[in-house]
Amino acid sequence: MSKPEASTPRERYRAQVREEIKEHAWEQIATAGASALSLNAIAKRMGMSGPALYRYFAGRDELITALIRDAYRSLADTFRARAEAGADLRDLAHALREWALADPQRYFLVYGTPVPGYRAPDDTTRIASEIMAVILDACTAGQVPDDPASPLEEHLHAHRDWAGQHPAPPSALRRALTFWTRLHGVLSLELAGQFTGMRFDPVHLYTAEAESVARG
Repeated sequence: MSKPEASTPRERYRAQVREEIKEHAWEQIATAGASALSLNAIAKRMGMSGPALYRYFAGRDELITALIRDAYRSLADTFRARAEAGADLRDLAHALREWALADPQRYFLVYGTPVPGYRAPDDTTRIASEIMAVILDACTAGQVPDDPASPLEEHLHAHRDWAGQHPAPPSALRRALTFWTRLHGVLSLELAGQFTGMRFDPVHLYTAEAESVARG
């Protein structure tokens, strides 16, 4: 998704500096993790004073929020583009893996361990819900509305806030949640290097999980 163009030289300069700050933030996260993010350290790298940098981001949490918004927006746009091209659940699974492997730090910022003391604002949750909506669409495609057939489906049918206003039937809710948890489980272990000493290619495990979920 392209960023809106700033309309004045000052606005363009401000947008450019904010993007540079975010680039340095990603570098810092890759080195020391999001919990160690320091605006003063970024300011020093950029040859700015701390107070000058705070004119662009009011604090650490505002900067983290900007990074999280960018990450969720990137994945939401990736999923939407694939869906518009006719992607099914298998295609979305592989799109998720490609997106995660392209930038593991971005993946871990939104799907890894929460940053201590940070709470994301509601608008980031709304962007994340766009991602789930595409998955629910794929899980619902071709399905006839059904009634809960298991204790889990009954529970999900009664506790479906995570699905937003999507009209997915209980079986599709279960399928979407299974897709999300099983594939993120494999991805998280792979990106953390937990399969390294096991001497197998995790793409085969991921593909098998994706096929299993896609078959329902």
